[in-house]
Amino acid sequence: MDASEIVERLYESPSTLKDVGRRSIFRFLDPDDYDRFLQTLSSRSSSGKRFRDIRTLDLVHAVSCPSDTICLLPSLNGQVYWEEDAPIQLHALPKGAIVSEKGIPWGVRHIQAPRAWSRTTGLRVKVGVIDTGADFGHPDLHHSLERGINLLNRLAPPQDDNGHGTHIAGTIAAANALHGMIGVAPRSTIYPVKAFDHNGTAYVSDIILGIEWCVRHQMDVVNMSFGMKTKSRSLLNAVNHAYHSGVLIVASSGNDGRVGDIDYPAGYPHTIAVGATNRASRIAKFTNRSSSIDIYAPGDRIVSSWLSGKQREMSGTSMATAHVTGAVALLLSHKPELTPAQIKTIVKNSAKPLKNGKALRSAGELNVTRMIKASENA
Repeated sequence: MDASEIVERLYESPSTLKDVGRRSIFRFLDPDDYDRFLQTLSSRSSSGKRFRDIRTLDLVHAVSCPSDTICLLPSLNGQVYWEEDAPIQLHALPKGAIVSEKGIPWGVRHIQAPRAWSRTTGLRVKVGVIDTGADFGHPDLHHSLERGINLLNRLAPPQDDNGHGTHIAGTIAAANALHGMIGVAPRSTIYPVKAFDHNGTAYVSDIILGIEWCVRHQMDVVNMSFGMKTKSRSLLNAVNHAYHSGVLIVASSGNDGRVGDIDYPAGYPHTIAVGATNRASRIAKFTNRSSSIDIYAPGDRIVSSWLSGKQREMSGTSMATAHVTGAVALLLSHKPELTPAQIKTIVKNSAKPLKNGKALRSAGELNVTRMIKASENA
């Protein structure tokens, strides 16, 4: 089957299958085949043909479209790799109470970020946050946000309609010392990448598009506080592409309390995989843990920014991941020449040993003082 035949199969037609709403990804194993497919699709579209909901994923030479359309395609004789465009879940537990807290939250203080602010505050570091967007009117984030991108509606700003992304952004880079809170890297810049809707729902293809945007716009570090149980080869390819492009991804391990298994993309080797601890520097009961965890950080009852200018207490490996992303921003502001591999090594090797004597782990807890000191020898 050539490119024109594939495009013809994607032509919009009434669906008779039961799995409407589900999506699939097909990835061209030969980049030249993908280019020919795009050229054919473009020519058919310009001739007036209407095609169903197709997303081109240039970063991995793939296309996402409704599963009922994919299922109509015959075998492509090994030219294309198929997989489900699977749903992805945010990694936060049920919402906590709305609170009002000023100053430095316990997690930011616990990892000793304030001790580093005389040397580094995250200045000139670009942080991509692939999430639900951010509250651009929040006083804690007024000086911390750039426009970013709304992948769900390219004509609209990435305004948060869920709250999760705003909470993550606050932990990383809130900068409202007089009337609000301060994040780990208060002079870093957050670029919200809205890939999740108001229900916190997204697909693998949304995340790949988010990673592609972050690579193209030269983010230094990307926060990904979400995951799924199954592997996606397309997402793995996107993560690896970012890593080799100099963009480090920090990802959360999940909140199912599993031992020996964590979610993806945290489970991929070219991310920093994060688990959660509590105030006592013990691994939180809800966190997934395994030897794949690279670092633990505060994730239990974390206060950060919320919608409508409010603050909220939240728990989850999502919150832990934001602390690590902020710490990486401090590190990159201090030593911008560091590669993703060097950063991951420094973060892991400078960790503070945990108190859990019997926990399945090879990682310790994030400590910014130790991290900055370790970077001097990198």
